Amino acid sequence: MNSLFRRVLPRLGAALLTAGLALSAQAFPDKPVTLLVPFPPGGSTDTLARAMGAKLQEKWGQTVIVDNKPGATGTLGTAQVKRSAPDGYTLLVSSLGPFVIAPHLLKAVQYDALKDIDLLTVAVQAPNVLVVPASSPLKSVQDVVDTLKKQPDKLTFASSGNGSSDHLTAELFWLQTGTSGLHVPYKGGAPAISDLLGAQVDASFQNVNAVLSHIQAGKLRALAVTGEKRSPVLPNVPTLAESGIKGADVYSWQGVAAPKGLPPALRTQIHQALVAALQDPAVKHKFAEIGIETVANTPDQAQAFQKAEFARWKQVIETRKITAD
Repeated sequence: MNSLFRRVLPRLGAALLTAGLALSAQAFPDKPVTLLVPFPPGGSTDTLARAMGAKLQEKWGQTVIVDNKPGATGTLGTAQVKRSAPDGYTLLVSSLGPFVIAPHLLKAVQYDALKDIDLLTVAVQAPNVLVVPASSPLKSVQDVVDTLKKQPDKLTFASSGNGSSDHLTAELFWLQTGTSGLHVPYKGGAPAISDLLGAQVDASFQNVNAVLSHIQAGKLRALAVTGEKRSPVLPNVPTLAESGIKGADVYSWQGVAAPKGLPPALRTQIHQALVAALQDPAVKHKFAEIGIETVANTPDQAQAFQKAEFARWKQVIETRKITAD
């Protein structure tokens, strides 16, 4: 009898655990869910979180809270998610910085981006676009390269800050063209764009959605997009590859992640809800209008992409000796 009990008990325990996890997934959510955004309100990541949150709230019948926790280029909020319980009630909505850039720039990051955070999906992506003031004599990518070669470190490139996507795109551009410009970091994208509009700086690789209205109004001139293909909202603007610059394809992207250890059934359920929210026609159209492409890929695809991006930006940061200072 004791022998039979010893054989049956482990199987019974495993069956109860599986049933418990399945029941937990079926009951989820039975209280408010928090989408933590590690940046201030009003930016692209915050906009994405609020658009998804509204649809998730409809689907789940539970309150979905967008909680902004800015600080240390997004790493403070990301570390908070790492410390949260892996029960699905706290999810991270972030741009690529905390996932693949900040760990190479900051010494005191309180998480391992590839081990402590479970990326569930790359939600959306958009290329950056090389822009100059409308009054600039630079009319093409070749003009920019020629000027950089004739006058190294003279052309000024604005960015939203050290280690930002727009900064690293410029660094990659210089690396691939064997040139060097002068990086001018700002505290955010808005002041960088403001000085670009006023011709206080020469150029910038900005997120397409951030400068699209200025391009359409004729206040900025778009020279190239950094995507693998032309942007639907800028169909007449060539890619960097079409302009002769290889190996500089860059996308600014946002992803949704959970603390490591989410039960498989719950992970699948949350991923399906995220994809449904992102693929909602109204949400998809809202982002497409400003040049943002819906990705909504699988966890395996997202994590493979994250690893590739992590290695890529590590190499660029180390090669160009970029610091967060």
